[in-house]
Amino acid sequence: MDGIFNAAWIVPIPPFLAFVAIVLGLNRNKRGTTLVAVGAAAISWILGWSIAIASFATAHFGEHPVDQALYSIPTGTSEFVIGYAVDPANALMLFMVPFLVLMIFIYSSGYMTFPGHLSATAYPEAVAQGKDPRYSRFFAYICLFATGMLGLVVSNSLLTFFVFWEIMGLCSYLLIGFWYEKPTAKAAAIKAFMTTRIGDALMLIGMLFLYIRSEPSSLRFSELFTAENLEQLAHSTANVPFIGAVPWIALIAVLIFCGSIGKSAQFPLHVWLPDAMEGPTPVSAMIHAATMVSAGVFLLVRMFPIYQMAGEVSGSALQFVAFIGAFTAIFAATIAMAQWDVKRVLAYSTISQLGYMVAAIGMGAYVAALFHLLTHAFFKALLFLGSGSVIHGVEHGFHHAHHNSHDAHGHDSHGHIVHRSDGDLNPQDPQDMRNMGGLLQRMPRTGWTFIIGGLALSGFPLITAGFWSKDEILASAWGGNHLLVFGTLALSAFLTAFYTMRQIGLTFLGKPRSEGASHAPESVAAMTTPLILISFFAIVAGWVGIPEHFPVIGGLVPNWIEHFLEPYMEYLHLHAHVLEFNFVPLVTSLVVALGGLGLGYVIYGQGLKEGQIDPLAKLLGPIWWAWHRKYWVDEFYTATIVAFTLALSKFLALFDREWVIDALVNAIGRVALWLSDLAGAFDRIVVDGAVMGLGWLSDQAGGITRLLQDGRVQAYLLFGLLVAAVWLFLSVLPLIMTLV
Repeated sequence: MDGIFNAAWIVPIPPFLAFVAIVLGLNRNKRGTTLVAVGAAAISWILGWSIAIASFATAHFGEHPVDQALYSIPTGTSEFVIGYAVDPANALMLFMVPFLVLMIFIYSSGYMTFPGHLSATAYPEAVAQGKDPRYSRFFAYICLFATGMLGLVVSNSLLTFFVFWEIMGLCSYLLIGFWYEKPTAKAAAIKAFMTTRIGDALMLIGMLFLYIRSEPSSLRFSELFTAENLEQLAHSTANVPFIGAVPWIALIAVLIFCGSIGKSAQFPLHVWLPDAMEGPTPVSAMIHAATMVSAGVFLLVRMFPIYQMAGEVSGSALQFVAFIGAFTAIFAATIAMAQWDVKRVLAYSTISQLGYMVAAIGMGAYVAALFHLLTHAFFKALLFLGSGSVIHGVEHGFHHAHHNSHDAHGHDSHGHIVHRSDGDLNPQDPQDMRNMGGLLQRMPRTGWTFIIGGLALSGFPLITAGFWSKDEILASAWGGNHLLVFGTLALSAFLTAFYTMRQIGLTFLGKPRSEGASHAPESVAAMTTPLILISFFAIVAGWVGIPEHFPVIGGLVPNWIEHFLEPYMEYLHLHAHVLEFNFVPLVTSLVVALGGLGLGYVIYGQGLKEGQIDPLAKLLGPIWWAWHRKYWVDEFYTATIVAFTLALSKFLALFDREWVIDALVNAIGRVALWLSDLAGAFDRIVVDGAVMGLGWLSDQAGGITRLLQDGRVQAYLLFGLLVAAVWLFLSVLPLIMTLV
């Protein structure tokens, strides 16, 4: 059994080798690219499930988690240990992540056809193959993305965790801006990269503080979470400007949480996630469901001993986490109520559901947060992939209608341009739900699997996974006397059920409202088969967490996830929340889920009539418009932070170019030129003059000396006598002068 656990470090390797193979050798071979990428994902899936199932089958596995070092990097007084870990928390992730990665890879092979925004004449080979011209590049990127997530899951230290975290950030930038010909895609990629860098920078500062203040200095999880280290972090303080003395552990917890705020798109760094819809839909599934944003919550799960201790010495740290999570949940849910783009609704839904998980961490509900993280990944990946199938179908429907009618101007079936007063509409937009309707008949496999995912997201009682994980969080809020958080999350759950039914109604029910919807074909098997497989887990994944005290069915199926995590929580000295059964959260879950779905069906169950204004927009007026415009947060950031940054940049540019820096550099340059001219003149007049003068004298002396070199011995003798006479004269002259 130990052998399979010791193979955990291999899990990220196959996607990385596939990335290298595609980049170096398979860039032009699209079939080979598909086989290598999907094959690598399948190997990681088999290995990941083998490790996960082995951990599930090992009694009291959490009491003896695996933590192995592969090599170490000396740092003087200590060392960075690079290795891998297998414990109950990441065993659950190894069950979820590789499976969804494989499903997304298979789905991508059918989804990445030739995109409509490119010119067909410019890429004849890609058109002939029916694939995106950068098909191989796309698979290379998602292979590297999968490497980052799988490496993050098995990391045994915060250092390697952060390295793989940043690999995912890079791939997110590359994939969101994959279709860089579109200005909106390029802008969205930059926005995502810059926004998440804010959280990552603060997280890195927190990591540095954690390394410096830990004893011994380390970022290895097993060394960070010792009772001795946590105690000394809790009882040493930092002097924070304008705040005063703060326990180091609380300051570190908040700084590391900022990384989750950025990666998991929590308020106020949530603005990048909806714009990330500009990337291909499989990217949306990876970023918004299975991997990247889940990593932010998984970071909090990994670092939960820090947060528990921080809550004991400074309750405000956990209150801050719970507040951000609860506020983000309701904030994003209201925005999702008024969006028309089928993927943007899901994007804001993701932000809201991640708020649920963050709030659970803030309330100390470790099991509930991890449980909802797992179930949400399944049904949200299902919804994003389903939305991509819908977009694919409607887009093909428009192409079919255009081919038959030769009408490229976006007219409706009567030849009139559609206008609505509740938002601009592009009648040819395959992502706008106003151009859909009636798709359940046209795309039954996509439609029914999407409805399953929507019911799970809404928390449809008893059957779906979302009910059990969401109910666990509400029960934790009620049982922990977090009444404000409980009310906020309950209202958010009601809105979630309502906007989910609105999305289902506008997309699949009623009658088609465009030619694209009227002619939409069902997607290929490569796209619908993953939907069917994921929908199974969107239902049954929640059954492993049915509370034992639940009426009637409680105890029939053991609360497996709680029993599985309990030994590991004892190993980490975590406080398990023992919740007594209470009808209040149960009734609340039933009312908000069924009430939201029912009200949504009453209003949107028949879709909309062609050209009809959203009934909710008519009812709420400016409130709906504020939701539709996302509370103008982007505009506020543009008018304040972005404007200030640009103004500061312009000021610094003037400071640099004209006022100080360049002026000083230019003055120094002019002085240097003047000194060099002076030195040049001195060199020419003095140095060169002296050298040339000596040369001239030597030349003249040589000329005279040459006259004596005529080759006659008599002349040499005469010259010698002359020299001797002069020498004799000069020698005798002093004697003569003395005698005289």
